[in-house]
Parts: sequence; C-alpha cells; structure tokens
Amino acid sequence: MAQIRPSTAIEGVYIVELQSHGDERGRFTEVYRKEWFPQRGWDALQWSRSESQQGVLRGLHYHHRQVDYWHCGMGTLRVGLLDLRRSSPTRGQGQVIELDQEVLRGVFIPAGVAHGFYAVTDAMLFYLVDSYYDGTDEWGVAWDDPDAGLDWGIEGVPILSPRDQNNPRLRDVPAEDLPN
Repeated sequence: MAQIRPSTAIEGVYIVELQSHGDERGRFTEVYRKEWFPQRGWDALQWSRSESQQGVLRGLHYHHRQVDYWHCGMGTLRVGLLDLRRSSPTRGQGQVIELDQEVLRGVFIPAGVAHGFYAVTDAMLFYLVDSYYDGTDEWGVAWDDPDAGLDWGIEGVPILSPRDQNNPRLRDVPAEDLPN
C-alpha cells in the first residue's frame, strides 16, 4: 500500500510514496486509488500525459478550481510548487520535489497551489485532474520569480513555451486573480 504524507512546506499538498512489486518479468505499481484521498473531497475526471524533452520547463501554472495528481512515468522531473492561496496558512511557501521513474512517487496538488516541472531528462508525466480542461481557469506566474524562492537546480536556460515566457511575476498579479 502506498504511504501518503503531507508536505512539510505546503498545506494540502500530499506526497505519495508508491509501492512496487517486481520479479524477473518486471514490476507492478498502483499509481492512484481514489480511497487515498477521500478526505480531500475530489473525484478525478480526466487522465492526461505530457511528454517533454530534457531541458523543458513548464509552469508555473495555477487554477482556482482544478486539483491535480501527478506521477512521472519516464525520466526525471523536478516539480516546483508555490502556495498562492490567500486564505492558506502556508501562503507564499514553496517546495521542489523530484519525481522519477525509479523512485516511485506521486504528488497531490490542491487548487490554488502553482505548479510546474523541469525535465531533468526526457520525461513523461501522467496527471489526473478533477475537472475537464477549462481555459478560463488557466493562470500563471513566472517560474524564476525571485519572490517565489524556488531553487530548481537548473544549469543553463530552460526551454519555455511563449506562454510561460510571458507569465507575470507574482507581485504583478492582481490580488483578485489569486485563489482563495
């Protein structure tokens, strides 16, 4: 059974240490069970897969309504999290978590926590969300905002989408655009 522990930095974020069973044929891992998160009141509705080449950075993105659960299926990802919720006791706190195909781990990300990842290697991310894609609930903050204080451990310049290149600094986000 997976071991689920709360983040020590951000309230509502959970790190899931997955358990794998293997033999000479390979291995089996339960990546997600609805019962792992019953107290958090969410139902996963959409399962997606994102593939990134080494050096790509996606984020930081946040939602007012959507909850995410992430698992790295291939390669190594460095996940950056930043609590933007105005009502959260951990508002402004950040955390960087490594996800990879060998150390089996998942991360539960509540609405209002900005999230992104850096592909340390070519990588594949699987993610479950509790609502279908809604472009009106897509927001962003600059991944390298010094006010975020995230140490991504990146050497060189990451590969960014035009959208992520133009994400504002946190201080430039109107208060009404931040989640509760």
